[in-house]
Amino acid sequence: MSAVQATSSLVRAALDVAAVRSEFPVLAQQVHGKPLCYLDNAASSQRPQCVIDSVSHYYETTHANVHRGVHTLSQQATDLFEAAREKLRGFINARSTREVVFVRGTTEAINLVAQSYARPRLQPGDEIVISWLEHHANIVPWQMVCEQTGASLRVIPMTRSGEVDFDAFRSMLTDRTRLLALAHVSNALGTIVPVQRFIAEAKQRGIPVLLDGAQAAPHLAVDVQSLDCDFYCFSGHKMCGPTGIGVLYGRESLLEAMPPWQGGGDMILAVSFERTVYNELPYKFEAGTPHIAGAIGLGVAVDYLQRLGLDRIAAAEHELLEYATDRLASLPGLEIVGTAPHKAAVVSFTLRGIHPHDLGTILDSEGVAIRTGHHCAMPVMDFYGLPATARASFAFYNTRAEVDRLVDALQLAREMLG
Repeated sequence: MSAVQATSSLVRAALDVAAVRSEFPVLAQQVHGKPLCYLDNAASSQRPQCVIDSVSHYYETTHANVHRGVHTLSQQATDLFEAAREKLRGFINARSTREVVFVRGTTEAINLVAQSYARPRLQPGDEIVISWLEHHANIVPWQMVCEQTGASLRVIPMTRSGEVDFDAFRSMLTDRTRLLALAHVSNALGTIVPVQRFIAEAKQRGIPVLLDGAQAAPHLAVDVQSLDCDFYCFSGHKMCGPTGIGVLYGRESLLEAMPPWQGGGDMILAVSFERTVYNELPYKFEAGTPHIAGAIGLGVAVDYLQRLGLDRIAAAEHELLEYATDRLASLPGLEIVGTAPHKAAVVSFTLRGIHPHDLGTILDSEGVAIRTGHHCAMPVMDFYGLPATARASFAFYNTRAEVDRLVDALQLAREMLG
């Protein structure tokens, strides 16, 4: 076997889930006397030991502020911080680290674009287009900027299966459309939006595109150059990294023309009472002391995901999705909400006669952690006429046995409350 064939065979090999699970300390614990079955990964994933150790090691040995010190610890911390930025650049295939801005997460990234890119450019009568599938983080910032500028927010309808209506989208675009902001993957339903089609259509009309990649980056290979989007946003805590850290990718020419969103230290080159000279990219958008440990931890999380292989992660999660969908669909009274043909490993559902919050409580007593509620996507719930759904979301460290535990716990809930 050649080296190329051996490498290809390794890539195709299935993940050793037992070995992977051993790298996540939290998964070894018990909840209410039962082994933890963590199925709330769309809200936040768990962290492998290597990420935990990297953050701890930084605080134990290397903590100092970055970019500003000539002493050894500051230079070491700066090297680790900027090395993490380069890892993130490679992870999404950005052209330069100048296009990689560290932020608190997807929400802050979208707000930054809304206030720094959109607000200065929008006028009364201009339009921002989003879809019905969006998370509140990709709705509220655009509502706010529309209120500030007199622009209008237009919403692409969705289908009953949970897909964004492409034909309706095409008919909505006008010469006043100034931005398309779209989820790459729906957090509430798991729908994988065919964003390439939407981007291509927008580009033909010169409309810039922002993608909310919070649910995509942990599960799919993302190449911002291939996508040809103008902004891409994602969060560390959903991809095995620390909380409070995320990335805004922005096309360099756009970031260069945008004013800073926040003022303070490190985003400046010179300050007097008469004027301020702003720093170069990406530091112009990173006012104040950054989340240094978070960035370092996120860089290690990226190393970890790439070592496992995004293709193998996607394959493992898709297999779990198919198994879970089949098993859940067999339960009497259970209805799956969101049945798009292309989905991430997310299953939202209702169980006849039982409120999702009650389901969540009973499942928790069995050690099974799921999410219940509107999932910060209230328009999606309104579309289906539901107050809430139960949502099981899977990661590469979950197992078929955990799907079986979910089904058993739901059967128990039916017996108790159905």
